[in-house]
Amino acid sequence: MRSIFAAVSVMALAAACGPTEPPKPVALVPGATANADLQKLLIEATPGSTIEIGEGTFDFTEGLSLTVDNVTIKGAGIDKTIISFKGQKGAGEGLLVTSDGVTLTGFTMQDSKGDGIKSKGADNVVYKDLKVEWTGGPLATNGAYGVYPVESTNVLVDGVTVSGASDAGIYVGQSDNIIVRNSRAEYNVAGIEIENSTRADVYDNVATKNAGGILVFDLPDLPKKGGHSTRVFNNQIIENDTPNFAPPGNIVASVPTGTGILLMANRNVHVFNNTFDKNQTAHVMIVSYTNEFKDTEYNPLPRDFVIRDNTYGEGGNNPQGRLAPLAAVIGGKLPAIVWDGVTSYGAKSEDVKIVIREKPEVGYINLGLGSTPPDFAKAKLSIERQPDAAIEEPAAVVLPEKPAAKEGA
Repeated sequence: MRSIFAAVSVMALAAACGPTEPPKPVALVPGATANADLQKLLIEATPGSTIEIGEGTFDFTEGLSLTVDNVTIKGAGIDKTIISFKGQKGAGEGLLVTSDGVTLTGFTMQDSKGDGIKSKGADNVVYKDLKVEWTGGPLATNGAYGVYPVESTNVLVDGVTVSGASDAGIYVGQSDNIIVRNSRAEYNVAGIEIENSTRADVYDNVATKNAGGILVFDLPDLPKKGGHSTRVFNNQIIENDTPNFAPPGNIVASVPTGTGILLMANRNVHVFNNTFDKNQTAHVMIVSYTNEFKDTEYNPLPRDFVIRDNTYGEGGNNPQGRLAPLAAVIGGKLPAIVWDGVTSYGAKSEDVKIVIREKPEVGYINLGLGSTPPDFAKAKLSIERQPDAAIEEPAAVVLPEKPAAKEGA
């Protein structure tokens, strides 16, 4: 009788207090089983749920993966939740996401053997307030990419810091409708890279102490090519002076140390309102793809580029790579903006429009290389800018609103 009375009393108390709230998620804490516990939570997650990772340093030996749609992985904050893969056994990513609608926020990832965080075929993905770093500094043995969304639609990278990537710190590839903003890339080979992608806005970022600050380009022999409609604006692109440490054979191994922005084999790219300073090779380099290729759908030329209204400080005073001998011919220093002057490939020629809307005192040179692969011995140098042309600026990228995660899910 007493147990029945007690049960009735509890029910009455619960009724008096109103409906009970669903329990809030309990944050994962560091410990010997935390790696396996977190992977279990990722496997058993349901759409709309939030997985919370508490404060502290988590020493993981196995990479993580998520395949469930509409999940949020949330730490306690950058440098509060630290996931270290220094003891990682495999060579894969720290975290691989292959599902849609995922938000990753509020944690630091360190020393993954492969890429830091990769999402593949993951639409509507958000990288927000994260840090990915390799704590040993710039080394060729570091993972290639820090944050690495690829083959996706609607990508947001916001408030992310990456350092030490042996390819690109922040990379978005073969994707459409992209925003990269409020982020910092330093001590990577390439700071921020937009590759074989369409409709990208890259703004309010800092790219510093990389070999190359920001890269926008297309490569052949990839499922998606024909990148176009990128805007790069309001960025600080300064002191990109870290020696290129990419492994041999990597495409970014050819990026000269001290490149501010490298634009290659893409269409309708607009670069404006950025601040350039102390990039020792050149602030802006516009080039064609120079390697041999058999991809009949690939166009190696830069087309319809607009460079305007940027601020230029010191730079070009210690050119590296293939441009160094040419710089020696013109006094040892390169101007702020360098175009290779390539307008044909194979049997094809194009009216390549490179529009420079900068003040007359902003230095510019056309190397006059003519065709690709270029013969630098046949360069025909000119400081005359191309005539202005009406090239419509891409519309601002707008991402769809994401539904909020369920409270207490």
